[in-house]
Amino acid sequence: MERRNLIRNAGLAGILAAGLAPAVHAQAAVRWRLASSFPKSLDTLYGGAEVFAQTVKNLSGGKFEITVHGPGELMPAFGVVDGVQQGSVEACHTAAYYFFGKDETFALGCGIPFGLNSRQSTAWMHEGNGMKLLREFYAKYNIINFPAGNTGAQMAGWFRKEIKSLADMKGLKMRIGGFGGKVIERLGAVPQNIPGGDIYPALEKGTIDAAEWIGPYDDLKLNFNKLAPYYYYPGWWEGGPQLDVFINNKAFEALSPENQAIVAAAASVAHTYVQARYDAKNPAALKQLVGSGTKLKPFPKDVMVAAFKEAMAFYDEISAKNENWKKVYTDFSKFRADQNMWFKVAESPFDNFMQSQKL
Repeated sequence: MERRNLIRNAGLAGILAAGLAPAVHAQAAVRWRLASSFPKSLDTLYGGAEVFAQTVKNLSGGKFEITVHGPGELMPAFGVVDGVQQGSVEACHTAAYYFFGKDETFALGCGIPFGLNSRQSTAWMHEGNGMKLLREFYAKYNIINFPAGNTGAQMAGWFRKEIKSLADMKGLKMRIGGFGGKVIERLGAVPQNIPGGDIYPALEKGTIDAAEWIGPYDDLKLNFNKLAPYYYYPGWWEGGPQLDVFINNKAFEALSPENQAIVAAAASVAHTYVQARYDAKNPAALKQLVGSGTKLKPFPKDVMVAAFKEAMAFYDEISAKNENWKKVYTDFSKFRADQNMWFKVAESPFDNFMQSQKL
């Protein structure tokens, strides 16, 4: 394998194992800007970009610096892909499914309803065909992607009124990102794609009846529990959404091989940081929310069944009209089937048993 291809596709472990640890002694200074789609108040999401930038600086001995900018500083939260594509900034940190309006295939780079969990997503990207297929797709937008975070399975969000059956979804105005909005629309709800920093005002004003974001740690910071008492699970539309650092192709190609390796390594560090922090912080936050009066509820079975049926039908419809989606989703769905077979045998029985015990 050519050195450059290896650098592009390897994570930190692969780089070191191949003897390609970054050499910094002869590197010229590099200065980049990165635009985040996430509010600065969310230390794990926004912090993922900061960890990426700090790791790049550390590995380069200070010769490669990336400044991180929040939504509105350089461009809007949902303008970051255009910014990277056009070269207005060298990089961004975002959730690819925000941009499915450009092409539905973007959603497969992050998470889709009833898709992969976080471990399965990482496996598809790094050991399946995910990275190869998505890089072919993102190249159409002058972008190269590096996985840089995963939230793990998310909550279904905050609701002003109880959802007792599928009928209660009719007419519900809900803030929901990505393809989740497309599926709940098919259930009769009214999706709203609102940036994280604007969700609380929308709930407060009654513009929306419900809102999902990520999970207890962030939701507690955003004070959604003060406006909506019912907290539903699971977030079936986000079983393992991946975040990415998107980099302008020309900017990446202009880097030395050593700096390209640094970028790949730093993204791997950020990827681990984001999920580890959410897994560590969510339990205490959930206890605090429930202790303060939040009503924790599972989605009714008829909602889950109907959502699954509509999601699968939706994907078939997209496949019939979008060749980009069809190419990636065909591989994605085969990988998902094999992963679910394996997790059903090993992971799920172990998890279910342990979670039923009093420890």
